[in-house]
Amino acid sequence: MAKKLSHNPADYIVPLNINGLDGRMLHVPAPKNRNREILLIYGHHAMLERWWSLVQNLNEYGAVTMPDMPGFGGMDSFSKIGVPINIDSYADYLAAFIKLRYRRKRVSIMAISFGFVIVTRMLQRYPELTNKVDMLVSQVGFMHKDDFVYPRPRRDFYRWATRFFGTRPYAFVIRYFLLNKYVLRILYARLPNSKRRMIEVTPEEFEATIDTEVKIWQANDVRTHWITTSQFFTTDNCQQRIDLPVIHVASKYDHYFDNEIVKQHMLVVFKSYRKFLMQSKAHTPNILADKKATGVMLPPGLRRLLAKK
Repeated sequence: MAKKLSHNPADYIVPLNINGLDGRMLHVPAPKNRNREILLIYGHHAMLERWWSLVQNLNEYGAVTMPDMPGFGGMDSFSKIGVPINIDSYADYLAAFIKLRYRRKRVSIMAISFGFVIVTRMLQRYPELTNKVDMLVSQVGFMHKDDFVYPRPRRDFYRWATRFFGTRPYAFVIRYFLLNKYVLRILYARLPNSKRRMIEVTPEEFEATIDTEVKIWQANDVRTHWITTSQFFTTDNCQQRIDLPVIHVASKYDHYFDNEIVKQHMLVVFKSYRKFLMQSKAHTPNILADKKATGVMLPPGLRRLLAKK
C-alpha cells in the first residue's frame, strides 16, 4: 500500500546547496502507478510553504519537486557569491538545478508568474534542455513588460521606485523598520493591489493572512525582492524561439496581466499555445487557500493532460 501523504510540508523539505548558496527544497514522492516528474517553480514573494496546497494537487499526478530560488524563501541571495541579481542569473541557477536533479529523466515544468519568466529565459539560454521537458505549463506567467495592464507612466514609476527601494540603505530600513505586522496590516488594508488579494477574506482570515505575509516578507531578501520587481518592467523574453508547446493557465480576473497580450507574446516564442482559464478572483488564489481552493489552478483540461502519463 502506498504511503499516505502527510499534511505537514515540513516532512518533505530538505536542505539545498547549489554553487555555495544555501536554501531548501520540497520533494514529494510520486503516488503508486504515477511516474510523472513535476518541477514546480514558484513566483515572486514566495516560500515553499506558501504553495503547499498546489503541491498537494499536483502530487496526484506524480512526484513534485520545488526548490527555493536565491533570495526567496530564506535562501541566500546571489549577492553572497557576487552574482548579479537578474533574470539571467536565475536562468543559470535553474539550469544547474535541472541538470543535477534530472540527469536521466524527463520533467514536466510548471512555473508560476515570475517563475515562468525565469523558466523561459532558461530554455532560451540552454536550448538543449528542451529535450528534457515533456510538458511546459505557465501558471499566470508573463513574457514581456507590455503584458502588464498598467499604463506606461505607471509602469515607469514602479520600475524606478522599486529599483530605488532595492538600494542597500533603503532595503535595510524596509527590512528592519517596515516589515512588521503593524505596518503590513495598514498597507494590505489600503493599497489597491494588496486589497485585491484580500477579496472575500473574513476579518479572522485577514489576520492569519497578515501573519503569513510577515513570514514571507521577512524570509525574502529585501534587495532581491525590489530589484527583481524593477526588472518586471524591463522584461522582454520575445527575442528567441523555444521549440516547445506551452500550456498557459490564465486567471479570469487577473489584476496584473492582459491575457490577450500574454497570448500574443507566447505565440511569438513557443511552437504552439494552449490556454486554460482558472476561476480565480485575483492573480492567484489567496495565500491561505487550501487544497480544494488552490485546485482551480489545475482546470479539468490540464488535469486530463497531467493524468495521461
